[in-house]
Amino acid sequence: MSDAINPLITEQLDALLYEETNLVANLANASALLMQTLTDVNWTGFYLYQKASDDLILGPFQGNVACVHIENGSGVCGTALATQTVQRVPDVHQFAGHIACDSASNSEVVVPLTLADGTQLGVMDIDSPSLDRFTVADQAVLEEFARVLLKHIDKV
Repeated sequence: MSDAINPLITEQLDALLYEETNLVANLANASALLMQTLTDVNWTGFYLYQKASDDLILGPFQGNVACVHIENGSGVCGTALATQTVQRVPDVHQFAGHIACDSASNSEVVVPLTLADGTQLGVMDIDSPSLDRFTVADQAVLEEFARVLLKHIDKV
């Protein structure tokens, strides 16, 4: 079993993004922090919502090359966007409509990102090569991580 995600990662993110308002820079550093801090993950990053095309487009990430466009409602990321709920998937191969961008990924957690004014920013996506990598406690830490990230992005 992998180590639990340390809740201190949210404080690290808050310090890392202190007084920075650039969206791309903040997302890039957030994905790097996730990749460097979490164990047993193979992809950490963001997909950004494109209202005009009603889909997600690849944003800053760490890991192997990834799918560029994901339709709203498709796969784990599109489902998180469409339902505005966290998707914690213990086995992506059992998720109907899973989009296999990286065949090494076996479990995934996706957190929707919505700004304070209700604007959908996109999703934060974290993949693992292990089955059932993410616990309920990990999900709670990642949801708090997303809240801290959005607090900095809302200043833009």
